[in-house]
Amino acid sequence: QPCWREYLTTRIEQNMVVNCTCPISECRAQPTTAFIYSIVSSEEIIAKYEKALLRRYVECCSNLTWCTNPQGCDQILLKDGLGYGAACSKCSWISCFNCSFPEAHYPASCSHMSRMTCAKCNHGFCWRCLKPWRPNHKDYYNCSAMVSKAAWQEKRFQDYNERCTFHHHAREFAVSLRNSISSIREMPKIRNLTFVLDACKVLEQARKVLAYSCVYSYYNQDTESMDIVEQQTESLELLTNAL
Repeated sequence: QPCWREYLTTRIEQNMVVNCTCPISECRAQPTTAFIYSIVSSEEIIAKYEKALLRRYVECCSNLTWCTNPQGCDQILLKDGLGYGAACSKCSWISCFNCSFPEAHYPASCSHMSRMTCAKCNHGFCWRCLKPWRPNHKDYYNCSAMVSKAAWQEKRFQDYNERCTFHHHAREFAVSLRNSISSIREMPKIRNLTFVLDACKVLEQARKVLAYSCVYSYYNQDTESMDIVEQQTESLELLTNAL
């Protein structure tokens, strides 16, 4: 029993317990949950084991996923078949269920958020950080595609990227403002500031839509419907700035 306890404890601590088998090489039997509970007595190790089981269960269920809040959240979300779902009940973060981008990014599509590719050398790089997708590629900044049209595309990209970055920073300001007001509300004899908190939430959502509208507009500039989209975006931006 001590040997089993040491073996299972090690596998649990290494996050390798879910598929572990009998230590005898010829035996492929897997220890059951009841067996592990009977062998391992440490509450801390058992808690890690249960977390491992939960992670595996979520990974196996196509309609479940973890909240992708980069600040950290252990909430499990139910996918609804759309590109985004309802806000997390624990942290209010809205995750994208169709791609690896950490949040819902409407109106930009998942393909918009993944990567950009040089038409000349096929070098792929991340839209968000501009780092190359392949670490061994070293010719991005000296790409021979930088002719007049490509230079114009680069300037266009920089313009949209600057606007997108601005709205993300403005969104962070709205979040900071909401947190500051929340702390003021806790003070005694302060009048109700719910309407201000609601305004901050609207401001945060508007900045998010404006940021991803930049991505959408960048990739769809040549379509006939872009005039309407740009007008709506401009109107939203004016109202958001006023708010």
